[in-house]
Amino acid sequence: MRVAFLGPEGTFTEEALLSQPDLAAAEVVPMGDIVSVIAAVAEGQVDTGVVPVENSIEGAVTATLDTLAFEYPALRVRREIEIPIDHNLLAPPATALPDIKEVRSKPEAAAQCRMFLARNLRGIAVVAANSTAEAARSLVGTAGVAAIGTALAAKLYGLEVVVEHIEDHPENTTRFWLLGRGIPAPSGHDKTTLVVFQPVDRPGGLLAILQEFAARAINLTKIESRPTKRALGRYCFFIDLEGHVDDELVADALRNLLSKGNEVLCLGSYAAAGDHAARRREVGEAWVRADDQVRRLRDEVEPA
Repeated sequence: MRVAFLGPEGTFTEEALLSQPDLAAAEVVPMGDIVSVIAAVAEGQVDTGVVPVENSIEGAVTATLDTLAFEYPALRVRREIEIPIDHNLLAPPATALPDIKEVRSKPEAAAQCRMFLARNLRGIAVVAANSTAEAARSLVGTAGVAAIGTALAAKLYGLEVVVEHIEDHPENTTRFWLLGRGIPAPSGHDKTTLVVFQPVDRPGGLLAILQEFAARAINLTKIESRPTKRALGRYCFFIDLEGHVDDELVADALRNLLSKGNEVLCLGSYAAAGDHAARRREVGEAWVRADDQVRRLRDEVEPA
């Protein structure tokens, strides 16, 4: 199996990949940016790919969401991976903090260290890179330039950790998606990600969408609006929910959304990180009991 990831070697995406034994045993293929990873999976150059989707400090990785929803809607999320993120300030050997005149990093990583940069490197230019590892690799042969990245990247590219743990909030976690084709069987501990487009913009439109899930006790773990790319002021909603499309409760909510004219794209039903399986199972069992009671009642209806 060939697995693409946001490279080069030494990124947090690679760390997420290596945390999964089956992926760590595969042939890994570093790519220069998120879009390239997704395109490689869609075009069959690799079997699967790992991309970041959300950070606990800075929120959604919009390049991942938009590329999947608007460019490659046939791909599916097949697994969720979460890892803690520990940022470090990296520089060539013998570089001290006062020597640094420029910092390079992926914009999302720099944003997660905003307060550190403001307090310790105020006024220093922050230059964007496609990944933290690319930023680290670019420091080879430079002077007075630092990067935000992993301790692994420091080892790979002959750098030193000038300051460790520079993220603004210690509980820094990033969520990643494993991409491929098809929907894996329910694991009993699943999430589903939908993109919902309203047929018209009207008062209460979002409430009507959310009520479909509330009425079935389906817990939403995330909701985010994004431009539809179709017109200014038109938005769609990315929704993460507990459960699998093979669950009758989730399927029933989808049927209702579609029957009311909403356009619904399922990005995937996949094994989730964390622990929410017990509550979801209780809700599902209650629905089965209710469905059985209604079915027995309908069996009493006389033929016309």
